[in-house]
Amino acid sequence: MNEDGLFLKSIGDNIRKLRNERNISQQELADLANIAKSTVQRIEAGKLNPTILVLNRISKVLEVGIMELIHQ
Repeated sequence: MNEDGLFLKSIGDNIRKLRNERNISQQELADLANIAKSTVQRIEAGKLNPTILVLNRISKVLEVGIMELIHQ
């Protein structure tokens, strides 16, 4: 996996970890962030490069800063 792929995987892992710590399902996160469940699934799998706007929505739902989502 290249550097970009590893970065996207790291973002997905961070989101999954924070979501699970808050006992929020993928569907709940999707609904609260106003995105599709498939988008959450693809982000968590490291297969989708989320826009900054999507990261902002997710960070608000998870009550963290965007930097916490993207740190490696």
